[in-house]
Amino acid sequence: MSTLANTFADELRLRSESDLAALFTLRPDLLSPVPNDFSALAARANSTPSLVRALDSLNLWHYQIVEAACSIAEPFKKSELIAVTSSETTFAIENLWQLGLIYKDGDKYRTPTNLKLLIGDEPVGLGPIYPGKADLNKLKDVPKTSEAVLAKLTWGPPRGQITDIKKPGTAIGWLLDNNILIPMDSHTVALPREFGIKLRGGKVHKELSIKAPDLTGKKLSQKQIDLAAIANISTVMRWCEELLHNLSDEPPTALRTGGIGIRDLKRIAEHIGVDEACAGFIAELCYLGGLLVIDPDDQILPTSAFDLWLTKDPEERWYSLAVLWLESSRVAGLIGKSSDKNIAPLGPELDRAGVGLIKQTTLKVLLENEEITPEITSLQSIVKWFNPQRANNDFIEWNIREAEWLGITGQGALSTYGKNLISSAEVLGIEAALPKPVDHILIQADNSAVAPGPLTPELAAEMGTLADIESRGGATVYRFSEASIRRGLDHGKTGDQIKTFLTKISKTPMPQPLDYLIADIAKRHGRLRVGQAHSYIRCEDEAIVQQILHDKKCEHLRLRKIAPTVLVSEFELTEVISELREFGYLPAA
Repeated sequence: MSTLANTFADELRLRSESDLAALFTLRPDLLSPVPNDFSALAARANSTPSLVRALDSLNLWHYQIVEAACSIAEPFKKSELIAVTSSETTFAIENLWQLGLIYKDGDKYRTPTNLKLLIGDEPVGLGPIYPGKADLNKLKDVPKTSEAVLAKLTWGPPRGQITDIKKPGTAIGWLLDNNILIPMDSHTVALPREFGIKLRGGKVHKELSIKAPDLTGKKLSQKQIDLAAIANISTVMRWCEELLHNLSDEPPTALRTGGIGIRDLKRIAEHIGVDEACAGFIAELCYLGGLLVIDPDDQILPTSAFDLWLTKDPEERWYSLAVLWLESSRVAGLIGKSSDKNIAPLGPELDRAGVGLIKQTTLKVLLENEEITPEITSLQSIVKWFNPQRANNDFIEWNIREAEWLGITGQGALSTYGKNLISSAEVLGIEAALPKPVDHILIQADNSAVAPGPLTPELAAEMGTLADIESRGGATVYRFSEASIRRGLDHGKTGDQIKTFLTKISKTPMPQPLDYLIADIAKRHGRLRVGQAHSYIRCEDEAIVQQILHDKKCEHLRLRKIAPTVLVSEFELTEVISELREFGYLPAA
């Protein structure tokens, strides 16, 4: 490029159409909306949000080159950047230029202004640039007593604290007198950047991570992986159904800040037979899929979409949840982890930027290392190499755990179903691999029942209402109790209907103790009724009570007579008093 480009906008203006197309491909946010001119394009490319996105796309090696570029004086030659990094940097420079993270100024390069602010004032632990020309030859004359000071500051942090700049001591005093250290204030000295790089052997980094580390782990066969994964898929579908049916039976009240409270989460976890971390994840998964909602009364309930979801085939049901998990920015692993307050499932505190990127990278690593169950530390180091800005060890570990729960992995390795999900295959292969659902149970003499396989959705829902799950596995064991039978009656069934249903679906005869239990509970059920009232009206004069009850002006108060001298209403006390006074009555609170 023969023409000098004094500004970033000038340099962008001089780029060819193909170079601009490459920039927009690598940084699509620059086109939303389309900039009016090159000055607007440069301003957007230099904006903090856009630069953060660009940095997020870098692997560790390229990020280290950006750090190095921000460490040396500008404008810098390509050879100067290579000198403080590595000969392989030649290939990285072209990529960074295409991204707009460096730009050309004649035969030299500069970095966008805001990029330096993002990298920081002390990149890679290097101190401030020396004000003037640094005499690096003075490092040859450093006395032994001062070498220890420089050793502490060389790899950062580059600042040191002293008691008094006027009385620094012999070792620091010599360094100050020879301008190898510079005073920052009366108690702080710093090692200038040029001296720091020289002391580091002319390099910015102690070690350049040019290549991603190799993945280490245990070798498995794809058959082993898929067997584990399909069991996980079957299990996670059952967890979702059981959780949603339980919320329908016993809807918890959402916290004021939104989400499920600790007690309700423990109860749900106990009901579906998992720990609270897993229960929180399942609740989040159903929430993502639109299968549950916090209604206007703050009740957490299944939606009508749950009924439609149950009618779909298992592969479609699983896909609808798994694909949303891939794209989600919510981190279920944070549930209950905060030290200052509890983070609740369905709450607003679970969103984290960059989580989707970490998931994609994690699964990409597994895809490139098939049939390997990785060691978690090895996987974390690789993902952090690809996403140095966003990767978090906890997030990576939680992603792997959730992928296992979902069946995207089996025993930690990517399953066939996970591969098909990532590649957007039309057929995932789940339908053929899942065990066929059964439509019967085996009632035992001890008031238990065994389902010899996964029950059909309709049967599972009915059994979940009439009995409690005692154990899970290849076969599910249900337990009938007074509480579970009463739950069925509360759902509108009669004792005879329960007996008929169980007789129809059981391959074994109904034992007499269970028959007696159902009959006894049904006989006693409903004798005592409980209702709800917010306020009452009591008057010794029954005629006035009757007058109020039949007064058309009072109809909207929904008054009910529960005794000759007592009426109750669903409205609050203050509203009932106000209305009665308006209609000519003179109540007292």
